[in-house]
Amino acid sequence: MFKRMEANDASAVYNLGVDYRDGNFGLPQDYRKALELWHRAAKLGYADAYCNIGYAYECGEGVKVDKKKAVHYCELAAIMGCINARYNLGIEEENAGNVERARKHYMIAIQGGKSDCLSEIKELYTNGHVTKEDYMKALQAYQTYLGKIKSVQRDKATACSYRSRYY
Repeated sequence: MFKRMEANDASAVYNLGVDYRDGNFGLPQDYRKALELWHRAAKLGYADAYCNIGYAYECGEGVKVDKKKAVHYCELAAIMGCINARYNLGIEEENAGNVERARKHYMIAIQGGKSDCLSEIKELYTNGHVTKEDYMKALQAYQTYLGKIKSVQRDKATACSYRSRYY
């Protein structure tokens, strides 16, 4: 991993940050070191790093709680394609009463495979905040995503895992 880090592999830098955050593999739990690594990974183009930085500001992990910075970093992650950031922004917008903006974030996240957003849109529909058509579009978007990730190899692997279970 350290060779990959020296080569500026964004994924390796990000993962080492996660390991410092969680105290994995004998590393000390060190939120500040994690943040330093995530900033580096983000500059290398790793969107999830910005999402984790936002979460750190949201929860005060290694930094003082700062909701504005949390949203800022989450927005950067979302712009770079992080579906978890889109989900988080949807939650923020919904909590602020901005249902239309929340719906838009949820729809983008659903298109990227974030199934939790289906529940959020269903709840918005149940409470009368979005239309039946919005809910149907969300379901269709998720089905489209599932169709895109479908593969013969995945289906075979799933079938094998079911046959090899012991009861």
